Amino acid sequence: MKLFCLPYAGGAKNIYYKWIKAIDEHIKIEGIELKGRGIRYGEGFYVDFEEAVEDIYINIKNKIQDDDYAIFGHSMGSLLSFELYYKILENGGKLPKHMFFSAYRAPHIVRTEEPIHNLPDDEFIKEVIALGGTPKEVAENKELCELVTPILRNDFRILELYKYKEKTNPIECDITVLNGKYDKLNVKDINGWKIHSSKHTRIINFEGNHFFINSNMDKIINTIEETLLCDSIQI
Repeated sequence: MKLFCLPYAGGAKNIYYKWIKAIDEHIKIEGIELKGRGIRYGEGFYVDFEEAVEDIYINIKNKIQDDDYAIFGHSMGSLLSFELYYKILENGGKLPKHMFFSAYRAPHIVRTEEPIHNLPDDEFIKEVIALGGTPKEVAENKELCELVTPILRNDFRILELYKYKEKTNPIECDITVLNGKYDKLNVKDINGWKIHSSKHTRIINFEGNHFFINSNMDKIINTIEETLLCDSIQI
């Protein structure tokens, strides 16, 4: 079983490296590298959200035809995962056995936060650090800040300009929604995912804020293992 993992805004595939050794040997972690970072640094940035989804699909389409697989996305990665499912469906590809959506509201629910991608650099980084995923040391290191700011800014731009388009059919597999108890998402944001699957939707709350995956790795991996290695989810 393959598990394709999509990162949050500003993140690279290496955020999932620790999972590779920690997870059951029957699950193969496949971190997805987005343009403009990691091993794809220098490729430029996505023009819009649709280009990002198309790029991800092109990079995995030959890896999903034979083996069973699932998809995991955190924050921006959740929305990318959602649209990726429909890109695969549109192209007649083999569909995933399970979808994991972490730290993001249901796609049809309109963002209420003020956009930050067009703020001046110092204000932008301040807002990003307030989310909890970027160490304040980044802002204090001029060279590092200059390196990561364009990546973060473009990710937030395509995310904040994303427009949901109603889907004809809901997702045809079970989905698991992961949420941090102290994140800013509300019950409506999380429960809204239920309309996007024709099967079962399981919602699990973890201790922590928006970046609860950083402090709950073992529990999240246990959740993934129980979900993917069992014939059915025990409610």
